[in-house]
Amino acid sequence: MRRIYHICLVSALWFPLRAQQQDTLHLTLHQAESIAIQNNPQVSAARFNAEAYREIPKELRSNYQPTVFGSVTGVGAADGSRIAAGALNNPIIYNRFASGIGVSQLITDFGRTANLIGSAQSRAAAQQENSNATRANVLLTVDSAYFSLLRAQSVLQVAQQTVTARQLVADQISTLAQNGLKSQLDVSFANVNLADAKLLLASAENDLQASKANLATAIGYPNQRDFVLADEPMPDAPPADDRSLLAEAVNNRPELASLHYEEEAANRYVKAERDLWMPSISTVASIGLVPMGVAELQNQYGAVGVNVNFPLFNGGLFKARRTEAEFRARTAEENAKDLQNRIIRDVQVAYLNASTGYERLSLTLKLLEQARLALDLAQSRYNLGLGSIVELSQAQLNLTSAQIANTNARYDYQTEWSALQFQIGALR
Repeated sequence: MRRIYHICLVSALWFPLRAQQQDTLHLTLHQAESIAIQNNPQVSAARFNAEAYREIPKELRSNYQPTVFGSVTGVGAADGSRIAAGALNNPIIYNRFASGIGVSQLITDFGRTANLIGSAQSRAAAQQENSNATRANVLLTVDSAYFSLLRAQSVLQVAQQTVTARQLVADQISTLAQNGLKSQLDVSFANVNLADAKLLLASAENDLQASKANLATAIGYPNQRDFVLADEPMPDAPPADDRSLLAEAVNNRPELASLHYEEEAANRYVKAERDLWMPSISTVASIGLVPMGVAELQNQYGAVGVNVNFPLFNGGLFKARRTEAEFRARTAEENAKDLQNRIIRDVQVAYLNASTGYERLSLTLKLLEQARLALDLAQSRYNLGLGSIVELSQAQLNLTSAQIANTNARYDYQTEWSALQFQIGALR
């Protein structure tokens, strides 16, 4: 009975999971991007990290608020006890039991806390930009995986059509050879072409499965096994030059904005470290009851005081901390300059790739038209006995190559356009 129960439990858990894995998911590119933003753990981790950094300014701003604490103290001491050694203190110890409330309030530290808050706010803004950058990277990965799967599906169709066409030719030539109208050499060439097409089909099927796995991981559905994807409209041609794209990238790339915020945070921290030399002024108050104690103690107590701290000497600690902060600020500045240079390079490369990809659309289309025409002519010549099997085989190979090139050109350009949008900071 227990065994039957376990089998039923496993079946109840396994079959729905299996069904979920095998369900076909119909997607547009926008839907794939939306699912990835919701499910991809990289996006979630970056968002949580940015939320954590937003709490740091609140932590520092609490220094401006009063600190209130309650105390309950009981002391038993030997008669006439005095503390005679250690730090400076009130040496008299009385027997007592008391409770009270203490309050402390920072009045001013002459800008140090304000600069620390400003630095933390800039770092929080930098982390938000990092979160935006992670989101953009995930979207780029999704777009690339989406178009790769579309490409793999199209190449698989080409491979299937190629196998069908070459199988038909091989069957026809084999029949003619049996009737003595064609040679065994022709049959051998036809079978070689057919085997080559089957190799192409096997490779296309493998690429298709790999592309499905990549897209499933990118959108956060690692167990998804099948997709039906909608074709996206072809993007417009790239602009005539990349000058406007470069300006857009410098203004919009979240990675660069993040480093600018880091630079701002470092400069505010330099000011905060400089303010270590400034005095800090605070006030303290305490009030409470002494229900039990020696006669020297009154039943109530209360006091208010003001404390001013002046830093005088600390072995060069404050100077070293300020110098360290200055060097880190200069490092952040140079990092921002370096990233800007690399962004400009990446935009230029992406623009060239997109421009070349757009040109390849028309070139591969013309190539495909010529390859189809050449195959029709080669097939007609071969049927009339005017052409050789080598000529026909080469025409078949050329058509297959042209079909794959045309398919690759289409989806490569869409991928390159997406990469260009990422480089200019428009993919968000």
